[in-house]
Amino acid sequence: MKYWLTFALLSTAAILIGADTATYIGHDKVADALAKGGSLATTKAYTVSGSHRSAAGQVEVHEKETDILYITDGEATFVTGGTMVSGKMSKAGQWLGSDITGGETHHLTKGDVITIPAGMPHWFKEVPKSVSYFVVKVLKE
Repeated sequence: MKYWLTFALLSTAAILIGADTATYIGHDKVADALAKGGSLATTKAYTVSGSHRSAAGQVEVHEKETDILYITDGEATFVTGGTMVSGKMSKAGQWLGSDITGGETHHLTKGDVITIPAGMPHWFKEVPKSVSYFVVKVLKE
């Protein structure tokens, strides 16, 4: 069931962003990316990665990337929206910060999907044990 949901999510993302070729990614590479983090597919229109974290992260804002996250294992407290605190540009179109004020808090668990529009602050605020997830980044030109 987990892989069917993943397939549906990734297929929908590819259709929405106009992929023109198929990309096959074997289950061993997918499992490795979810365990250690890593890229699964990259084009000029999107990227697909597996990620695993065992601690909170920094607040992020991506000027030209919409993120679609699909949680495959674990749980986390995730904050979206609001205003980034102490934001600094880390590279062109990307900012990192220390906190979010006025955001919306979500408790993410296995099977959840969350979309974060380009320009919206977002943050893995708490990760009690660990969380594994797919990230589809839809890239704006």
